[in-house]
Amino acid sequence: MRRVTRARPLADLIGKTLEPACRKRGFAAADLLSDWPEIVGERYAGRVQPIRLDWPRGSRGGEFDETPRPATLVVQTDGATALLLTHEMPQLVERINGFFGWAAVERIRILQRPVTDRRRQPPPKLRPLTGEEEAELHERLAPVEGTPLGAALERLGRAVLARTR
Repeated sequence: MRRVTRARPLADLIGKTLEPACRKRGFAAADLLSDWPEIVGERYAGRVQPIRLDWPRGSRGGEFDETPRPATLVVQTDGATALLLTHEMPQLVERINGFFGWAAVERIRILQRPVTDRRRQPPPKLRPLTGEEEAELHERLAPVEGTPLGAALERLGRAVLARTR
């Protein structure tokens, strides 16, 4: 008998692929990069970018149960934000350590460089569909109507039809 598997979120699959690249840049977990907006909040999400974690020498060796010494998180931001960030650094270190679940970061080093805003842009406003387009969409989706797949396909169909023309 064939075993049915559920679809997994793309983030779960990509995270494992990014681990080696993140480890090379000093990030033990890709989660810090992907969850950065939730960690720092809306105020700093697009204005502060984590660059790397600098671990002290010899902090990764030793016994298996030994916790490594805290790292320095290197971030980049513009000059005005750097001033604000400096004043809120203790709270930010606390939030980062709360994310990791242990004292992973001892301090933050700020590099003043221009930052590109990587936050998601809101989707563009779509034009309303004509009656003819609505009818065609409902006709094509009749076999999957009332299912989660049907709802997803309807959203996709609306977006495609609204952009053409």
